[in-house]
Amino acid sequence: MDVKKLVSEMTLEEKAGMCSGKDFWHLKGVERLGIPEVMVSDGPHGLRKQDSEGDHLGVNDSIVAVCFPAGCATASSFDRELIKEMGETIGDECQAEDLSVVLGPAVNIKRSPLCGRNFEYLSEDPYLAGEMAASYINGVQSKKVGVSIKHFALNDQEHERMSGSSEADERTMREIYFPAFETAVKKADPWTFMCSYNRINGTYASENEWLLTKVLRDEWGFKGYVMSDWGAVNDRVKGVAAGLDLEMPASGEYNDRLIVEAVKNGTLPEEKLNKTVERILNIVFEYVENKKGGTFDRAKDHARAAKIAENCMVLLKNDEKILPLKKGEKIAFIGEFAEKPRFQGGGSSHINSYKVEDVLSCSKDKAEIFYAKGFPADKDEEDEKACKEALDAAKKADKVVIFAGLPDSFESEGYDRQHMRLPECQNKLISKIVKENPNVVVVLHNGSPVEMPWVDEVKGILDAYLSGEAVGIALSRILFGEANPSGHLAESFPLRLEDTPCYIDFPGKRGKVYYNEGVFVGYRYYDTKKMKVLFPFGHGLSYTTFKIDNLKIERSGKKDTDKIKVSVDVTNTGDTAGKEVVQLYVSDKTGTELRPAKELKGFDKVELKPGEKKTVTMELDYRSFAYYSTELNDWFAPGGKYEILVGDSSENIAVCEEIELEATKKLPFVITQTTIFGELQAYPELTEIVNTKLMPYLAVFGAGKEEETDAASEAISDEMTQAMIRYMPLRSLRSFGNISSDQVQALVDELNNALKK
Repeated sequence: MDVKKLVSEMTLEEKAGMCSGKDFWHLKGVERLGIPEVMVSDGPHGLRKQDSEGDHLGVNDSIVAVCFPAGCATASSFDRELIKEMGETIGDECQAEDLSVVLGPAVNIKRSPLCGRNFEYLSEDPYLAGEMAASYINGVQSKKVGVSIKHFALNDQEHERMSGSSEADERTMREIYFPAFETAVKKADPWTFMCSYNRINGTYASENEWLLTKVLRDEWGFKGYVMSDWGAVNDRVKGVAAGLDLEMPASGEYNDRLIVEAVKNGTLPEEKLNKTVERILNIVFEYVENKKGGTFDRAKDHARAAKIAENCMVLLKNDEKILPLKKGEKIAFIGEFAEKPRFQGGGSSHINSYKVEDVLSCSKDKAEIFYAKGFPADKDEEDEKACKEALDAAKKADKVVIFAGLPDSFESEGYDRQHMRLPECQNKLISKIVKENPNVVVVLHNGSPVEMPWVDEVKGILDAYLSGEAVGIALSRILFGEANPSGHLAESFPLRLEDTPCYIDFPGKRGKVYYNEGVFVGYRYYDTKKMKVLFPFGHGLSYTTFKIDNLKIERSGKKDTDKIKVSVDVTNTGDTAGKEVVQLYVSDKTGTELRPAKELKGFDKVELKPGEKKTVTMELDYRSFAYYSTELNDWFAPGGKYEILVGDSSENIAVCEEIELEATKKLPFVITQTTIFGELQAYPELTEIVNTKLMPYLAVFGAGKEEETDAASEAISDEMTQAMIRYMPLRSLRSFGNISSDQVQALVDELNNALKK
């Protein structure tokens, strides 16, 4: 389709009309020009296809679809191929349902455990979020269906999300909140972006030209169209000028008329409007010209959802190998989640599920099971009779499995959590049961971290997260050892809310939230502070054991631009087949800038039979070592020493080795009379001038040392003298070197000239 020609044949009113939806879910068509209407649907872990008159958050009028594990779970798989397969499946479903774009994935950073929408988001780590998002997008779009990666950007809370301003410095945005989007663009080329509701440093995302044009298009090379989150448009004309192409949903043509008026009065160039329409139509026809239809096989996709869920669940604790459960054991299942599982979050991603399987029904033929409700799945309410029944069941069982978690009302789109606690009725019952039977396993159904006051009392903890509609069969297979857990945490579990890095600033006041923790989000904060956490980022156990060793680093050179290959051997040292997640971290030892203790820069998931050994190889590039320098307005990798660390969590490092890089870039450095001596020491090319021409003027600080009294020596130590010189500005030579300001300036000029050579 010659889209440029098509746009040239459109009237101004038709072009303006293409910039907003026809209704809640459809884009407009132009019948006389053969431009069809196309439909989009909520996602990303299943289709929530609605009729045009359906409300945004409605569920009853959605088609019956398959609910896959939510983002909190899929990211914990650390499995690129698995999430790509899930994307392919959803892409096929979209083709069968005539949907051009599925709204997702959601890659906003889990800045605080309290964000009400964390169950949809992937990780606290931008590298992991970007890699998993790119895999999902490549899967969906391989079926010629688009995605709308969201919410761009800094939409990390529900409190005042439609109007509040996220106040963050550029380095923080570039290093933490942008990379997942950037990786998706460069590795998967998403068809569309969805801009967020919030303001960024005072400017709405929907009219932020720096965000939508300079960064997204000019720097990263995004080619598709940007749509608004539903109702996120503030000023429509400013939005078009900034790079917001499509307003969703329909606005009664009011904003279309504003676009027409702006073009006519010259405040909006028509060429800019033409580009906007071209971007939309390019994607419309990319779908239409590759539409192939198909069949939505819900039974087949349900089975696939179960397989995915098995690979997402995280075994957090397994003392005395209490898991897996064994056939023939007497087992008490306690908690209503056993028969009414919570498997997805509330809000716009809620799926009208095809078939929900519970673990109680899926396990009844595997052992002698006593079930007691104990506590409800939907509220925090104690029931004495239910508690007694649970305690009685626990007394006669060999092992007790308590199915705990967060009710729907505790975490949902639209509002943030107020605390990290489970319902109190659950915590109380868990502690009571442990006193009756020490062999207790807690299974969690949650979309974000929870406090665990009973963590030292129970022997096993399995986090099922929100594992989709097939949670029952997947959970049963894990519990009884038919599948080996292989998930690892994509977020840190702090001991308490007060330990979180943004505790003081979240969720902000009076329309602003300050990102004062900067780049120290999640494990970057805990590891740097050497702070104890409940469970660290990347943690996950298995029914077998693994050994990571034989670290090898291959380099083509020592420059920061030379690629580096890092390999380790991974051996299954146990007696069960399983999968290990190998994690590669980099630690900057140069001291050039304040940086986290370590940052994830590579990972791989490897499957091994008992006794089997495989070599895992990962590659590091320039960005693996760089931070964002606001002095350069670019990424900068300082020259010096770095540590390469490989392990199975941010805390559990198995092998490490130090390397040295030669920097190919330099930070801008202009010496003035206020520059301190210590800053000059970082530049070898200045050493001779400093030692021969500057230091002699400071001889006064070392004069007469031989004749010093004990009292004088105690008052002015060598350490004190060195520190005074290190922090002394060059202008101090006027006072202590007895030279003129002109002479000092001459020395400054000589130093600057030496830097230019």
